[in-house]
Amino acid sequence: MAGRKLTRGERNIQWIEAFCCIPEGKMVGKPVRLTKHQKGWLKRIYDTPTRTFILSMARKNAKTALSAFILLLHLCGPEARANSQLYSAAQSRDQAAILFELAAKVVRMSASLSAYVNIRDTAKELLCGELGTFYKALSADAATKFGLSPALVIHDELGQVIGPRSQLFEALETASAAQEDPLSIIISTQAPTDADLLSLLIDDALSGADPRNKVEICTAPLDLDPFSEEAIRAANPHFDDFMNKAEVFRQASDAKRLPSREPAYRNLILNQRVEARSPFVNRSIWQENGGKPESLEGRAVYGGLDLSAVSDLTALVLVGDAGDVESTFWLPEEGLAEKSRNDRVPYDQWARDGHLETCPGRSIEYDFVAEYLRSVFDRYDVQLINFDRYNMRFLRPCLIRAGFSEEELTRFQEFGQGFQSMSPALRELESQLLGKKLRHGMHPVLTMCSFNAVAVTDAAGGRKFTKAKTTGRIDGMVALAMAVSAANSGAPPEDDRGDINDYLKHGFSGLL
Repeated sequence: MAGRKLTRGERNIQWIEAFCCIPEGKMVGKPVRLTKHQKGWLKRIYDTPTRTFILSMARKNAKTALSAFILLLHLCGPEARANSQLYSAAQSRDQAAILFELAAKVVRMSASLSAYVNIRDTAKELLCGELGTFYKALSADAATKFGLSPALVIHDELGQVIGPRSQLFEALETASAAQEDPLSIIISTQAPTDADLLSLLIDDALSGADPRNKVEICTAPLDLDPFSEEAIRAANPHFDDFMNKAEVFRQASDAKRLPSREPAYRNLILNQRVEARSPFVNRSIWQENGGKPESLEGRAVYGGLDLSAVSDLTALVLVGDAGDVESTFWLPEEGLAEKSRNDRVPYDQWARDGHLETCPGRSIEYDFVAEYLRSVFDRYDVQLINFDRYNMRFLRPCLIRAGFSEEELTRFQEFGQGFQSMSPALRELESQLLGKKLRHGMHPVLTMCSFNAVAVTDAAGGRKFTKAKTTGRIDGMVALAMAVSAANSGAPPEDDRGDINDYLKHGFSGLL
């Protein structure tokens, strides 16, 4: 570059490498050395007029770190404009915090930057007092703020927006109209479908209708073997720079063996537009675990209890220490034939065959459930019952009437239904099923639930159950996952924990 004037992009590259350090990872604290891909993207942004730049690639390719460097360019670097406002936008507070925290780490590691930039951790803000520039991280789950005038907006993981609209995206993009040359950077893995906001923006940029809207997309072509190294490299430009190759290949192997993993693998690792939903367990694997369970008498027993609303399916699944599964389900007796027609499953026949318990009337009577639980505690060595807290406040008085002691009540433990609790539970259940370590006896109601349950994945790769169809019941699989988790670890994650007494002591609404 010596002997000629640097382009705007080259100048920015030099500034990043001169003043920024690697914020985390095995090379933390070392001066940044941008990759050839990162340099190319920066030149595309700054060397020709750019209104919006979309960069889409798979996870773990240092997308957020590059965003942090761009942010600092505009806060206190050569792109800074006096008194300008800068924002990053994410769909959750946790995601919004990631970019802020990386930028703050870069500032703290640099004596030059920390002399000029003030960090406000609690507000997720950075301020350069000398220039009057200001940055704040915003999230969609906070109240959307209007009246802003951003010179730079970085949209982090916009692919998480489901559908064609985002109030936060629209608020920030329309607010930029007051700026002379506003810049929007969108860095994300792809959205699941063509109808989602990010997909619409990518397709518009690819059309070339506005040359100031640019896109760089790294994705595995659909005609490639999705589990091949060629496909992985196509979506991961930094496969040789930042990624744990052994871990990526392990994820590919898991996705190849287990269909429930493939959609998330294609979306997050191959950066393909794939809905991250599929049956959690396929029929053949479920059948491989369909052996007749042995009696749980004299065994350590763990359970999952999924309490329904008044007229829906309630499920109790018990798992013995050797993998034997005992399943019990309840539905109201009145209207059972109608529910069979609506859900298109033979509840009435299952009830006649003894696979489904019925309660008199049109609602689930929790006293029936409590009496059954009493018999379970009397017959088996029950160690722990994980429960979905929904409606547990109504069950506790029934348990007391059924004769449960305070000590026995402590064996009921609240288990969250979100990604944090369910993701490790699904991982353990998946491991048990793949290892053919369960014997569920092909219980027809539990089997129905297994075919209805799909795994939905968040941006961090966490999973939880959702329904494959509106009328599909998954209560049995939720209860099985909670039971297997109880047998494996004895407790959900620390900040999701609370036994029934603690839960009810603090009140039902306070823990929602």
